[in-house]
Amino acid sequence: MLDEFLTDGYLRYLTAEKNASEHTLNHYAKDLEQFTAFLQARQIPSFAEVSYLHVRMFLSELNGKDYAKSTVSRKLSSLRSFYSYLVREGLVEVSPFTYIRTPKRDKKLPKFMYAEEMAALLEAPDRSSTLGIRDAAIMEVLYASGMRVSELAGLNISSLDLEYGIALVFGKGSKERYVPLGEHAIDALRKYLSEARMKLRQTNMNKGDGHSEEAVFLNHRGTRLSDRSVRRLLDKYVDGIAELRQVSPHTLRHSFATHMLEAGADLRTVQELLGHVNISTTQIYTHITKGHLQSVYNRAHPRA
Repeated sequence: MLDEFLTDGYLRYLTAEKNASEHTLNHYAKDLEQFTAFLQARQIPSFAEVSYLHVRMFLSELNGKDYAKSTVSRKLSSLRSFYSYLVREGLVEVSPFTYIRTPKRDKKLPKFMYAEEMAALLEAPDRSSTLGIRDAAIMEVLYASGMRVSELAGLNISSLDLEYGIALVFGKGSKERYVPLGEHAIDALRKYLSEARMKLRQTNMNKGDGHSEEAVFLNHRGTRLSDRSVRRLLDKYVDGIAELRQVSPHTLRHSFATHMLEAGADLRTVQELLGHVNISTTQIYTHITKGHLQSVYNRAHPRA
């Protein structure tokens, strides 16, 4: 029987030493569970007895199930990291993943909105209603800063400095960074904080909850707005705009990066603003801007 304490120990290591997010831990746990089931079905008694051939068999099984290349790559990364941990801890002598090559991923360009589409989305909320004022501030902040939805949901009042127009966000791996907000986002935030947030907070206070809610963005119950709720509210506005299709909160982040590069921002600055560890992650947006330049050229040049 494969030792469960090895996988449990590895997941604890990811939490304590690597500050892995809950999302990452869930993926890694599922990948390890799938690999363990594969080994048990073939009566392989321990992780130390897994060979290069066993790994090739596992990959063949994944390919037979038509997993996307990105999913196979992630599973390989999970298991390669797991075996690196086992080798480092002296629990196995060598990793069977050492000579396994990661399949090349299909290049998927991130979807973004054109400036006119973004303007239509930002104008969609009813700014005379409490929730509309909140929703307008949420979308203005997402687009102005390029922050992730999880980072926006995690914002506290103490994270904002509207005088200087910046926000402190906690990104992946609990890494902090400051992001600028821009004039429109600052105005939307001031309106939300002065007119709408207290009304939402009052709901919770009326229930006798003496707890001081630190979250910037609140739901109708007066508590912190969740990532999922942000996605739902955005879906509501997208549905009301015919020309918008398949827009997610991440599309605002993609649009932020694309529009910044199109306007002449350098790649390193955009990398810093997005909180990317590697510049290669940011470079995918250059493919979009090149395509945009080509399409403009084709439309504008008489001999294109």
